[in-house]
Amino acid sequence: MSKIDEADETLLLDLLNTTPVVDGVQRDDLGDAEAGREWLTAHGQPPTEDEWRALRDVRQALQRLVRGDGSASAVARFVDGVSCRPSVVEEGIAWTLDLPRGRSAAARAVLAWDALRVSSPGRLRPCANPECRRFLVDHSKSNSARWCSMAICGNRMKARRHYERSRRPQAG
Repeated sequence: MSKIDEADETLLLDLLNTTPVVDGVQRDDLGDAEAGREWLTAHGQPPTEDEWRALRDVRQALQRLVRGDGSASAVARFVDGVSCRPSVVEEGIAWTLDLPRGRSAAARAVLAWDALRVSSPGRLRPCANPECRRFLVDHSKSNSARWCSMAICGNRMKARRHYERSRRPQAG
């Protein structure tokens, strides 16, 4: 399965970005079961405790993978039992994804990660701001996006570089 659904790409990116640094402190938007159920509901996923627990586990594995610190084998258990079944419809063949109960959101996130890995290699990446914990999917033609947000991290990093250049003694 290499074609990515836009909703699943959003689910993946939103999941990866649930541990942002806010005012210098890392936050966990899935820190408790209630927050997890709200997040799952907002993303159209079953809001169960099993789903929340699987989501937290897969998030850690996917964040490590995208940062280049992990192995794909770490996500294997989240897609165990996933299958795709065909049915004939008026237009041809429709495929239905069968997901495991209790980890369907986690399975969707892993499938979305793999679809991006195949269809858009290198476009899912961490923000270039070393103080940021967010991720981005670069949809630019030039594949040159570096920051999760140009308004926040991009502006900060550009301002920081400008300040550092202006503080250097001028050769003269």
